[in-house]
Amino acid sequence: MPEISPALYRAGEGEPLVLIHGFTATWRCWLPVLAELVPRFEVIAPTLHGHDGGTDLPSRRAPYSVAEAADYLERHLDELGVSTAHLAGNSLGGALALELAKRGRARSVVGISPAGGLRPGDAAAAQQIIKVFSRMQKTTKASLKLLPRVMARPGLRRLALRDVMTRGHHVPPAEALALARSSMRCDIVEDVYTVLRNGDAALHDLDRIDVPVLVTWGGKDRILPLPVHSPRLREQIPGVEFCLMPGVGHTPMWDDPGLIATTIGDFASRAAASAAPPPVSATA
Repeated sequence: MPEISPALYRAGEGEPLVLIHGFTATWRCWLPVLAELVPRFEVIAPTLHGHDGGTDLPSRRAPYSVAEAADYLERHLDELGVSTAHLAGNSLGGALALELAKRGRARSVVGISPAGGLRPGDAAAAQQIIKVFSRMQKTTKASLKLLPRVMARPGLRRLALRDVMTRGHHVPPAEALALARSSMRCDIVEDVYTVLRNGDAALHDLDRIDVPVLVTWGGKDRILPLPVHSPRLREQIPGVEFCLMPGVGHTPMWDDPGLIATTIGDFASRAAASAAPPPVSATA
């Protein structure tokens, strides 16, 4: 039976596929692609610790670094009985997918505009990420009372979501409202800003990844622009494949659900087929 709660979506049968959402989001950002992926895989989409609906974080702890976030996610997968899986992640979720691949938890990885590609010491790019998210947080907080009316109108909905996607009018009003409200209930915002300011947001040891990896990027990504955030990932991940997706934004699941579902599903299926042992020939 499918499992659906604020903390977790799990349904389907077959090879396990874990979908990992981005910073300030929840598993529900994957809603547009589930219908195409569930018939092909056992789809597991958790809400990350410290996000709306996810497990609370301890009150006394170090800033929520990528490594620490991966620790929490790895323990969650252990609790769910998932040892290895195909991983697909967006933004922070993409960084976590790559981090888990280094730890031997991935069968394959699809990173959709993955975080972690900052060059160490690039303070300007780190500050730009903080600037964009701070603006989104402040704007959303200031307009909370007006959000039901804003999200009810396609043109305003598209404008309100323009930083994260190009076709925000495709998001149903109730889902757009939930997305905005969830972003205000994220407990790790200041932690992420601290990690960025400290210069600790870059992924390291990418050459340790030894599974198939596809990195995709929205051509209209306003949060992690491709020229700044993709080169190091393309240079340092062994055998990485790269795909540019024209016309879509940073979180493109609503921009083009068919494209995203096919990209994830086909890459995972191809990786699974290449890892399968060859058939045993019959002997006379």
